Amino acid sequence: MNIKKLVVEFVAVFTVTLATAALVTFLWNLIGHGASTVDWETSFRFAVIFGVILTWAKARDVGIEGNQDVKP
Repeated sequence: MNIKKLVVEFVAVFTVTLATAALVTFLWNLIGHGASTVDWETSFRFAVIFGVILTWAKARDVGIEGNQDVKP
């Protein structure tokens, strides 16, 4: 996997995770505490962690599949 594909994969995962975490923390605070606030610290933390881990896992998976000599 080249660097451009890795960056695109990271940005995609980061964006989806950030939006999801922001929505979840907003709804959690709205329903549980009655305050309409988003916990940006937690949202960014989850986005960075999942962005790095899932991009790394996909790069490993593509690397392993690309090195197989036996074709199905």
